[in-house]
Amino acid sequence: MAARPDTSARPIARREAGFTLIELLVVLAILALLASVVGPRVIDYFSRSKSDIARLQIDQLGSSLDLFRLDVGRYPTTQEGLAALVARPGGAPQWRGPYLKGTTLPADPWGRPYQYRLPGTDGRTYDLFSLGAPGDSGNSQPIYAR
Repeated sequence: MAARPDTSARPIARREAGFTLIELLVVLAILALLASVVGPRVIDYFSRSKSDIARLQIDQLGSSLDLFRLDVGRYPTTQEGLAALVARPGGAPQWRGPYLKGTTLPADPWGRPYQYRLPGTDGRTYDLFSLGAPGDSGNSQPIYAR
């Protein structure tokens, strides 16, 4: 018979693998706390950036409308709309467009078309605006930049 090794002389091995349940719960609690603090700020930042993008695009469209007026002698009518910036409207032989790059009009950051009215309201020559984020049940104000 072979002699069995003496297990009493062997040092007890230290447990080296894994984390305890308490350690995992503490880490998850810290991550949840960070997400609850940082999450709303990130969401607010993205919503504000979309509004800023809309204002910049409205300024660009307004500049294009001013170029249209310099060439044609008038702003596009409400019926012609912003499409007059990329395609020649009827009755505008002086048109030297397109006044925007590309063949389509840009949509607002929420994927909806920009709104244009001639004459404008509140003493404006024209109204050029975005309706803002959809799904606000009319609580958000339109974004005017001109």
